[in-house]
Amino acid sequence: MSAAVTTAPDTEDGRHARRERNRLAVVDAMLALYAEGHLDPSSDQIAERAGLSPRSLFRYFEDLDDLVRVAVSRQYERVRPLADIDESTDRPVADRVLHIVERRLGLFDAMASAGKVSRLREPFQPLIAQQLGQARLFWRRQVQQLFAPEFAAMAPARAEAALATIDVLISFESVQLLRDDQGLARPRLEAALVDSITRLLEA
Repeated sequence: MSAAVTTAPDTEDGRHARRERNRLAVVDAMLALYAEGHLDPSSDQIAERAGLSPRSLFRYFEDLDDLVRVAVSRQYERVRPLADIDESTDRPVADRVLHIVERRLGLFDAMASAGKVSRLREPFQPLIAQQLGQARLFWRRQVQQLFAPEFAAMAPARAEAALATIDVLISFESVQLLRDDQGLARPRLEAALVDSITRLLEA
């Protein structure tokens, strides 16, 4: 009896660890498929990549929508450090403009297909919509804080318009359009964004 009591927690811990390994394997399989351009993979494709049976997927997730949400959240957590801005407002405006453009382009490159999927799912999944809303607010506040001296020197209406325009210019959606639809390679894209933001901030 005592032996059974002693080993039961170990057995339970083993089951929990195995469940978490399989759950992460499914999520990472989903992200790998996204990275290859499969933005709406089937449960069979996901299961095959994860090395599991299609039926077993739903031992770990309620449905495919739940899996998508977890996969997108995992990718966002991975790239979260790239979202930080460590440039002081005491630095020349040219340095600050280049810094935020480089950081945003690096962040969006790292987000890659998961960023596209989150925006495709946004109208249908409230939790993803909430995450994106929080991210957009965070990015807007970054712009507002990084260029606070320049905005303070403008008339309020102009400052508001400049903030809104810069926020849109370096959004995921704008960068995706400029890069994918307009065909701007990284150097030209970076130069175009730096030039446009600099002009908006000129007194």
